[in-house]
Amino acid sequence: MGSSSPVILQTEGLGRTVSGRAIVQDVSIEVRQGDVLGIVGKSGAGKSSFLRLLNRLDEPTAGTFFLEGRDYREIAPRELRRKIGMVMQTAFLFPGTVAENIGFGPDQHGERLEDGRIDELLRQVGLEGFAARAVDHLSGGEAQRVAFARALANSPTVLLLDEPTSALDDLAKSEVETVIRDVVRARHLTCLIVTHDLKSAARLADRILVLEGGKVKRIGPLKEVLDVEANP
Repeated sequence: MGSSSPVILQTEGLGRTVSGRAIVQDVSIEVRQGDVLGIVGKSGAGKSSFLRLLNRLDEPTAGTFFLEGRDYREIAPRELRRKIGMVMQTAFLFPGTVAENIGFGPDQHGERLEDGRIDELLRQVGLEGFAARAVDHLSGGEAQRVAFARALANSPTVLLLDEPTSALDDLAKSEVETVIRDVVRARHLTCLIVTHDLKSAARLADRILVLEGGKVKRIGPLKEVLDVEANP
């Protein structure tokens, strides 16, 4: 994204230390409106831990972050999680129908999603006609697309995706990646995607953040960073 786009998410010295061990250390980045930032690094580099801080699934022990200029500590956790949606590696769906799952977030805020809105979300993720289907009758790829639609139902300002395709077979992975790419681009969403797969990062992201030992090793444009990572 161009530098004229507003900064949506900014971290300043963000970190988390548990029992004397620094899991995330001194991460300072800016993510602008519509930016798709791929987060890569070796296993244990702190990728998922960093995302969890942004959603307050874990609490930072150092630094802070700002959402649209507001310090996260000024935002109620429930409101923050609505504004910063998250999709995990495995789709954790509630028993019931696809429609019930998609409407869950708005229901928690006293807002009922109209059937037409649910149908539109399902169309966007390639699951038209699935509203009444029981979630235990879904394939892995279908379940992950429902989880994605459920996150979108809250109209998030930022979307966090934590290895959203790593548990899927190649065909489902390709389908889910296509849905993510198309919807994120169409909605001009600000998105952070953790992946262990550099090829996946290349397909989805505009910029790349490389973490190593919980610290920022490198951040920059997609091609520039991937060229260095592929040929260290």
